[in-house]
Amino acid sequence: MVSPCFVIHRGDRYAIRLKDIDSKSRKQFAGLHWFPVNPSYRVTAKFVPYDPPKQIAIPNVLGETNQMPSPGYVHFTLDGHSLRLDPVLEEDHLFLIFHDETSGKETYRAGRFLDAELPKDGKVLLDFNKAYNPPCAFTPYATCPLPPKQNRLPVRIEAGEQFIGTSRH
Repeated sequence: MVSPCFVIHRGDRYAIRLKDIDSKSRKQFAGLHWFPVNPSYRVTAKFVPYDPPKQIAIPNVLGETNQMPSPGYVHFTLDGHSLRLDPVLEEDHLFLIFHDETSGKETYRAGRFLDAELPKDGKVLLDFNKAYNPPCAFTPYATCPLPPKQNRLPVRIEAGEQFIGTSRH
């Protein structure tokens, strides 16, 4: 059987990504693990726009840094802590790359991803129960973005996808 392949674009480079449908990792994959859903990790954040929007530095697992567009930041309170994250703009939504105090323990050590709808009336709903691991948690061949310095949170977010396994990152 032929393995699927895809053209990917990273920075100013193109590559071909092959998927090995017969890989040992794929055949032994035991599924995903999640924290129990907790409504307290579903928070409404205030959206503060950058005027004008700015480019923020997003490092990746290859040691490169790419500039990505950020329309503003989100400010929210979680467990009594005042927190802030800089999302980047993806076509029709906000994309947040964050690291918290569960990273490297219960969750993937490099951090996790969270998608959110674009701001409405100056607000953004952040549902950390939907936080998920980047592809590089599962394969050393992915070229994942990593959390920017300002998105390293000094709190535990015991919500979303956990990480059971090993990876090079």
